[in-house]
Amino acid sequence: MNLIKLRQQIDSLDKNIVELLNKRAKITLDVGFAKKSQGKSIYCPDREREILRRIALLSRGPIKPEALEAIYREIMSSSLSLEKELKIAFLGPIATFTHQAALKRFGSQVGYLSCDSIADVFTQVEKENADYGVVPIENSIEGAVNHTLDMFMDSDLKICAQVILNISHNLLSNGPLAKIKKVYSNPMVFGQCRIWLQKNLANAQLIEVPSTTRASQIAAKEKNSAAIASVLAAKIYHLNISARGIEDSPHNITRFFVIGKTEVPATGKDKTSLMFSILDKVGALHEMLASFRKYGVNLSKIESRPSKRKAWDYYFFVDLVGHQDEQKVKKALTELENKCKFLKILGSYPVGE
Repeated sequence: MNLIKLRQQIDSLDKNIVELLNKRAKITLDVGFAKKSQGKSIYCPDREREILRRIALLSRGPIKPEALEAIYREIMSSSLSLEKELKIAFLGPIATFTHQAALKRFGSQVGYLSCDSIADVFTQVEKENADYGVVPIENSIEGAVNHTLDMFMDSDLKICAQVILNISHNLLSNGPLAKIKKVYSNPMVFGQCRIWLQKNLANAQLIEVPSTTRASQIAAKEKNSAAIASVLAAKIYHLNISARGIEDSPHNITRFFVIGKTEVPATGKDKTSLMFSILDKVGALHEMLASFRKYGVNLSKIESRPSKRKAWDYYFFVDLVGHQDEQKVKKALTELENKCKFLKILGSYPVGE
């Protein structure tokens, strides 16, 4: 086929795409005004999920579904920035996995606010210095992020969405593997790379720092040092990737929550997260959980944490399948509330991934 003619076809299609994107953007502005007049949130995870699902069904290839989602993520990110100057707080600094999760959810066209701690993410959203926050909640290898669970005890923020991120760890340095004497990363990452480190850098000193980004910053300046971090961190801090994919398990996944002040309508495929405390008596937990079984509500996670207010007093965090507005979920939660000392619904949100 004639290359010039093929390129002319692409140029013609690009012209149409740009015109359609701008037409879409103008309608987006009207949507923003309508949301504002009705007192609705600019970010709507339920609508986002609906768009991505519909786009996936419309596609006949050859573009892969994940590539198409990435394209539309940026289109929706641009739309959000047109509707409002949106700001997202995240556990920073930039290039952390939480930053990557935030980018995956909101795209690159909104504003971002780097925070030094999980507590600071909550604070920035509570004070309305940010519209939403992104925090880690659990890792498939190391388990729950306890600091995030603890923050929900006193915060009135709601879970609006979840983000699932496949985690790949890489050894970054400016020198050869044989000369590395120190390795920097955060404690959870070291826990996910124990086997590789023992096999390849058994004599190296492992030094814990708050984030993989901080580890990269140090390794970029310190001789014979390395960091365990992401490919994005290697690019930003000009480090070489000495070894890729050094995590012990290939199924290394971290789950993040998007937190905000608004509740999310049901989409038909949702989760609800809640926390409760129980009376100090034999069989109390079994009695609480019986309410879910009675109404056919499936629990996908249960985690306990000390209340820190009284010795041997615990809170239980639960994820259940369904939305808090569904009748069977409502009935189970009403019955649970009548049995337990304390119940707090943290939010219902689209499963999405």
